[in-house]
Amino acid sequence: MAQRTVVSPAAPHALYEHHRYSPAIRSGDLLFVSGQVGARPDGSPEPDLAAQVQLAYDNLNGVLAAAGASFADVVDVTLFMVDPDAIFETIWPVHVANWGEAPYPNITAVGVTWLAGFQFEIKVIARVPT
Repeated sequence: MAQRTVVSPAAPHALYEHHRYSPAIRSGDLLFVSGQVGARPDGSPEPDLAAQVQLAYDNLNGVLAAAGASFADVVDVTLFMVDPDAIFETIWPVHVANWGEAPYPNITAVGVTWLAGFQFEIKVIARVPT
């Protein structure tokens, strides 16, 4: 049975400790990354939506790097958006700029009503290179 190992970025934001969850869990060569939001170091949301989305990707990339992976190793993506009809056009260009080259991972986008003060969250599963 594969062991579960916690993976934390070099500079974790305060939400992990405050809400008592791990940034990611590695099991074998799979990395299950918790939903990443545009949290500043103190855990507060970045107020500008495009900057919030970019910060969520920056936070995601920090977790991936801590595991020895990158976005190119991501196989599954779930996006959560509060009021996607109103914010999709702001989110999508930032998302595409961080997406990388083909082959692309699969993606599921979900509209939600609440993300604890955030408007965007990204959750991924990656295969860690050996």
